[in-house]
Amino acid sequence: MTNPQFSFLILTLNEELNLPRLLNSIRSLQAKTYVLDSGSTDGTLEICKMHGINVKYQPFENHPKQWDIALRSFDIKTPWVICLDADQRLSAALLSRLSNFKDEDHQDLNGIYFNRKNYFKGKWIRFGGFYPKYLLKMFRYRSGYSDLTEHMDHRFQVPGKTSIWKTAHLIEENLKENQISFWITKHDRYSSLLAEQELRKKDNIKSTYIKPKPWRSPNERNAWLKNIWWHMPLYIRPLLYFSYRFIFRMGFLDGKTGVLFHFLQGFWFRLIVDMKIEEMENKQSSRGTKISTHFIFRFLLLFSILYAFHLAVIGLTTPGGLYLTFADQHLNYIASWREFCISSTTSILEQLGYQTQTKSNGLSVKGHSGFRLIYSCLGYGVMSAFSAFVMVYPAKWHSKITFLTLGLLMIQILNICRLTMIALYYTSGKYSFDHHLLFNCLLYGCVALTIYFFVNTTSRQNEG
Repeated sequence: MTNPQFSFLILTLNEELNLPRLLNSIRSLQAKTYVLDSGSTDGTLEICKMHGINVKYQPFENHPKQWDIALRSFDIKTPWVICLDADQRLSAALLSRLSNFKDEDHQDLNGIYFNRKNYFKGKWIRFGGFYPKYLLKMFRYRSGYSDLTEHMDHRFQVPGKTSIWKTAHLIEENLKENQISFWITKHDRYSSLLAEQELRKKDNIKSTYIKPKPWRSPNERNAWLKNIWWHMPLYIRPLLYFSYRFIFRMGFLDGKTGVLFHFLQGFWFRLIVDMKIEEMENKQSSRGTKISTHFIFRFLLLFSILYAFHLAVIGLTTPGGLYLTFADQHLNYIASWREFCISSTTSILEQLGYQTQTKSNGLSVKGHSGFRLIYSCLGYGVMSAFSAFVMVYPAKWHSKITFLTLGLLMIQILNICRLTMIALYYTSGKYSFDHHLLFNCLLYGCVALTIYFFVNTTSRQNEG
């Protein structure tokens, strides 16, 4: 007997890896299932045929439009519809709740939010703000609709009262993303959609269907957070977002795989979006920034002076060679800098419940690793380069001071995050990568992008 309470609606495109798991998870519900396919060339359509699923075809443009067409393409007879992606499946708790679902028990509701558990390469991403995550997936047919004001970030909307099933989990895990090349290609395409979407928002072509509110439904709260994001400066916001997820939402507790996910999804992806936004804006405005030979000379000179000064202080405060007792006792800011990094890392670890033992040049963590912090790990080279660039660039001094302060703070935060991760996870010889080289590449990349943002911001201010 076909389930009279609800039907399932699924989007597919080459989902032979994911679709069987979803269909197996909903099979016992005996609900009518519909699939809108975007032109699969693998075994997706054969799987649908084997399960007796009604399939229709629609070329893919973006998720919101695809869902809008899906809701209008099938003659759904049940009062409720559940809209799922092929890489999602029901947990045992959600299956049990749906098995006992009756429309007459929910006459006051128009929509139900499921609590998503997201997996990446087999790892549940529990921290970094990714859990709990409430998605409006079940609603009354003809009442719920797809929000067409978005190009990539899709959401369903529904008028009236909704409910949240906090303990009934929807599992999301795309097995195709186990190949990192697929993940990168997919998110490169998504970044273009997001960039176009933000430019449309700036031009006020369309506004959202709902009013952004921080303390209402999950959809309204997400709209409120997005509104803040759209008003943040390009290139700075990926750094702030990654720091927020990684530190304040404790994304580092997701382990090696989770850290990789937070970096890729929270920083790399958002950074690509910002770069594409600027490329699109530059095509429209044809603006550019020219850096004179005179500026380059002044930058290299100041960088050399700052870098040499740090080396001189190290030489004068380190026993042996040109060591001066007075300099070591009264001018040794390098040692104070190292002590600050060690004490900050220690405080973070102790707040997380780890037992630490601090030394003058490092620390150790009970049951884990530790580190020895030598002067060359402090980052005075990159800080000298960043400081020199900002100081000699033609901009107003208040802008320079603000940007210099934020940039130097960012470098320290990233360094302390690096030290925290090393203290917990790094063991010599266990990994094949050089964490010093990896961190330097990341740090110089962040600084370069920050400088790029600074140049374009000050250029627009000068033109204005």
